[in-house]
Amino acid sequence: MARPSCCVLVLCFAALLFASLSSATDISFDGRGLKIDGERTLILSGSIHYPRSTPEMWLDLIKKAKEGGINAIETYVFWDAHEPVPRQYDFSGNLDLVRFIKTIQNEGLFAILRIGPYVCAEWNYGGLPVWLNNIQNITFRTNNEAFKHEMKNFTTLIVNMMKHENLFASQGGPVILAQIENEYHNIMDAYGQDGKDYVQWCADLALSFDVGVPWIMCQQEDAPQPIINTCNGFYCDSWEPNNENSPKMWTENWTGWFQDWGGLHPQRTVKDVAFAVGRFFQYGGSLMNYYMYHGGTNFGHTSGGPFITTSYDYDAPLDEYGNLQQPKWGHLRNLHLILLSVQKNLLYGYRRDVDYGNMMSATVYNYEGKCVAFLGNANKHEDFTINFQDNNYTVPRWSVTVLPDCFTEAYNTAKINSQTSIMVNRPNQADDGSEPYKLIWVWRREIIEDIKKNGLVRDSVISTNKLLDHLSVTNDTSDYLWYMTRLEVNPGDPFCDKTVTLHVHTYSHVLHAFVNSKYIGTQVAIPDPKNNHFEFVFEKNVKLKPGTNDISLVSVTVGLQNYGDHIEDIPIGIHGGPVQLIDYAANITKDLSSNEWIYKVGINGIKQQLNKVHTHHQHNWRAETLPTNRPFVWYKTTFPSPLGTDPVVVDLLGLGKGEAWVNGKSIGRYWPSKTAPKDGCSYKCDYNQTYDGGKCVTNCGKSTQRYYHIPREFLDDRENVLVLFEEFGGTPDDVTVQTVTVGTVCAHAYDNNNLQLSCQGGRVFTDIRFASFGDPEGTCGSFKRGTCEAPWALSYIQNNCLGRESCVIPVSEYYLGPTGCHSSEYRLAVEAVC
Repeated sequence: MARPSCCVLVLCFAALLFASLSSATDISFDGRGLKIDGERTLILSGSIHYPRSTPEMWLDLIKKAKEGGINAIETYVFWDAHEPVPRQYDFSGNLDLVRFIKTIQNEGLFAILRIGPYVCAEWNYGGLPVWLNNIQNITFRTNNEAFKHEMKNFTTLIVNMMKHENLFASQGGPVILAQIENEYHNIMDAYGQDGKDYVQWCADLALSFDVGVPWIMCQQEDAPQPIINTCNGFYCDSWEPNNENSPKMWTENWTGWFQDWGGLHPQRTVKDVAFAVGRFFQYGGSLMNYYMYHGGTNFGHTSGGPFITTSYDYDAPLDEYGNLQQPKWGHLRNLHLILLSVQKNLLYGYRRDVDYGNMMSATVYNYEGKCVAFLGNANKHEDFTINFQDNNYTVPRWSVTVLPDCFTEAYNTAKINSQTSIMVNRPNQADDGSEPYKLIWVWRREIIEDIKKNGLVRDSVISTNKLLDHLSVTNDTSDYLWYMTRLEVNPGDPFCDKTVTLHVHTYSHVLHAFVNSKYIGTQVAIPDPKNNHFEFVFEKNVKLKPGTNDISLVSVTVGLQNYGDHIEDIPIGIHGGPVQLIDYAANITKDLSSNEWIYKVGINGIKQQLNKVHTHHQHNWRAETLPTNRPFVWYKTTFPSPLGTDPVVVDLLGLGKGEAWVNGKSIGRYWPSKTAPKDGCSYKCDYNQTYDGGKCVTNCGKSTQRYYHIPREFLDDRENVLVLFEEFGGTPDDVTVQTVTVGTVCAHAYDNNNLQLSCQGGRVFTDIRFASFGDPEGTCGSFKRGTCEAPWALSYIQNNCLGRESCVIPVSEYYLGPTGCHSSEYRLAVEAVC
């Protein structure tokens, strides 16, 4: 069947997509959809989290979302980032929420504000500030007065901030929906009646603000009216709201999945995402939000988990660095334009469903003499050819076909007509742009403090005869907490001058041990999927000298629990111990748990500001005898800003674990030595099945994350300073600064479509490696000519694409020549080099 040009659709429906709200707007809803000034409006939204990018990136990300057919941007609000200390607020830099919302508004898009303030989001502690633990008699996220007081205070702050800036749609702003709480029904049973009372309290609080826009609760089946409950998940087509007066809304369509340190790389094919979207709107959906549309980067210590990576790419339509992730971006864009072109039918039309059996169905929407149809095949194994309104249509398995006029097949979720971009990393060029820039390193060791003769430790915060919980001491101001004690060993002591075992029971994510300032070992927790505890026993042999012996244990966190009930009760660190010295041969144990323990938060290099560009300690860096495979050491180098505009990354393969800073700004934790399992990868992903985060995984046996994003906003025009704190031991010799761009572009487009090909960053097409229109075979990198092909395909593409950054190819015999094929569906295969 012929398909209308996507370029035509862009022109026809641009005004329909992006109607800016410039005056007070009435926002309401009914069972069919969200009403904007009385008119039902289809909402296609994408999640972009402002703290996971930078203000310089925001406009580019939002523009790319808009170009992708998105008409709303959704974001969480991150309580812990904005209120790191009680009643001390931070809305600067990439935390400037008002600026972010106004950037959305300036692009003519709507905004969905998910205040929470619990967000989950694989964010540290789910966005709750750790200082809440210091409040007496507090229990999080339940009918607890202490928690409700703090939650109300912060939520009121955000609402009043939005009101003051006139950002709610009722004031002429872009915010059309607000959310209170988040996915609470998943854990509500753990709190009994107090949980149910808390839901009602949240609803009453939200409504009391009188913001003039509807409030939502996602994953909350008992959301009190008029709060709208919404769906989160990979599929929401069969989900229905809890009230017939509420529209069917999908607040989180998971475009991929998050990445754990040591885990395989999750991917979700665009065919499956598009299938889920098609099914949702086939069966009455009115608002759908991609989670994530751009995932971004967990800068600093913001990643949660524990053990969630610095990258939050999420296999989103815009990758971690802001590049178009093709074909996901383009294939979904084409679907969005089709859906928006028929939104009147979907939101006002009379709906009729036809069941063909075997998971094959059709849904027809009729409105004002216009007809729209969805042909949905949810069968995982079989394609079906059906007769619909006296015409035959073949619908591939696990796909949805859209007929905007109930006749013309304009889109099928399994047929991709967008380019696939093969991204490449290019080395940083020196100032003359010719040779890769070689990094020159200097180093310093991290000072391991001794307990002084007077029994004190510099910068210690507390001493007690208990083994305390990690968070109760650090308040999460640092990943690192030192537990330090002193032991006197007399010459006649059975442990004197003898090898014994240091035994530590801990809930730390990582534990390091030092005896008499000498490093003796490290152990990493193995996550237990059955509970939220990260519990293990550390044992290493040590030899105690006669006299005074210092034992220093470093408890390390790698992101705090972001999901689940009672997260405030999860123990972390050497909580209660025991810590023991054991002579297993002689069956003698010395328990140190009730010794005097001195606590020190953080590492000395941070206190000395070694991570900063300008510090009075900078003269102590050494250039000679660069150490390798040595734990607790600092490295520093300089590099020029890469040329051009492509995103910048640093390749840290060869290092162990630690944190990195560029010009004093943290680009997050790094852990390139953590590798994924060698088995379990899906080298050929079958999308024709229900997806979960464990399917279509890649990266077997490789570093979980070797590339770390350096936003260009962090860079100076001249020299840049890169500082690493290496916790485990590794070598910086192979570290390189690189840029990420499109290297090769491939496509396998269907007849009667316009195929758009594009490089990025000002680069142009330099070669057309393959082009064939007919019945070509193979995949990108291994295309082959079929039994028939058009004679002009290669020359047409060469003439129209070479030397250009982008080009549009009409896929038809009129332009590419007669194929001579005896097929009802021709295809164009292209491979081009940028």
